[in-house]
Amino acid sequence: MSYQITGSIRTIIGENALETAGDSIKKLGKKAFVVTGKVITRTGLAGQLAAGLGVLGITTELFNDIEGEPTDRMVAAGIQAYKSARCDFIIGFGGGSPLDTAKAIAVFSSLDGKIADYAGKEIEGVFPPLVLIPTTAGTGSETTKFAVITDTSRNVKLLLKGDGLLPCLAVIDYTYALSSPRGITAATGMDALTHAVEAYTSRKACPLTDLYALSAIKRIFTSLPAAYRNGADRKAREEMALAAYEAGFCINNSSVTLVHGMSRPIGALFHVPHGVSNAMLISECLRFALDGCYDRFADIARVIGAASESSGDRVAAESFITALDGMCRTLDIPSLAAYGIDRDAFARAGEKMAADALASGSPANTVKPVTKEDILAVYRRLWK
Repeated sequence: MSYQITGSIRTIIGENALETAGDSIKKLGKKAFVVTGKVITRTGLAGQLAAGLGVLGITTELFNDIEGEPTDRMVAAGIQAYKSARCDFIIGFGGGSPLDTAKAIAVFSSLDGKIADYAGKEIEGVFPPLVLIPTTAGTGSETTKFAVITDTSRNVKLLLKGDGLLPCLAVIDYTYALSSPRGITAATGMDALTHAVEAYTSRKACPLTDLYALSAIKRIFTSLPAAYRNGADRKAREEMALAAYEAGFCINNSSVTLVHGMSRPIGALFHVPHGVSNAMLISECLRFALDGCYDRFADIARVIGAASESSGDRVAAESFITALDGMCRTLDIPSLAAYGIDRDAFARAGEKMAADALASGSPANTVKPVTKEDILAVYRRLWK
């Protein structure tokens, strides 16, 4: 059996990575369209980036209208601003939302039609050069061929995919995450963990993604609690940046499964941040999938030290779920009720959420068959 592996064209990782990437960035042009968020602007990081680019002789046009998770309206505003600014290339700078928005702006500045017309299809074309610089350790968007954009007319998250969404350059400097708040650290870290675990237990898993997935999982179980407790822990931040990249590489090739399929509708309808909704779901979704591949979940348990080599696969697999529950408690992950979601409203939305989850295609990658009734049952268990 052969495997096709996809990743970003060039990646520079480490402290002062922007400086190291200077020669590569200068080749892209003299004016950069920087897509970021207002929080990143307020922290001074956007100004820091502009100063670093200025040293390279590159001017910037700042588009910082990204608030919350990306929508088709944000993308439309970004496209208009990009075309008006006459920039040479695009930089996505921030968490997953600015990075995904930057991808969509790059793609749809060249393509005709609505974003919804391209959902689930392989996107191809000639697009502006794209540089992605994450400031959180979680989405792995800097290395994936995916972007998730909410269709505001239907309250549904659309998955865009294709090699055209890959950046020509990814610049990963863990020091950008040192100021991340605890809540962002937890949510993005759990997103990365979900990517790695789903990739390892996906029907599409392959030997190379297995290697990266187990590495990412081990790093996260060691370093995420440390980064959560002390955001200034440079070693923990560095390990999390590496883990997020590894996990992003994995889903680029092995894809995600049930957790992401069920998470997107919660985010679209109840505006729960993606990493948080993943964390709310992960234990129940993986409990459902457990008997589909006890051996794979057992591998994870042994890698993180939750089970010994002598433990049987089923016992080891269940030990992993126990460790996962413990991680969620350590990171203060809220339940749906604690987050403030109305139980009756959630129940009324169940049919739509289950249908949207199945339609996303992600549940089909789970190692056992998943039906609409299975999804509804998992949603109901979130309230127990």
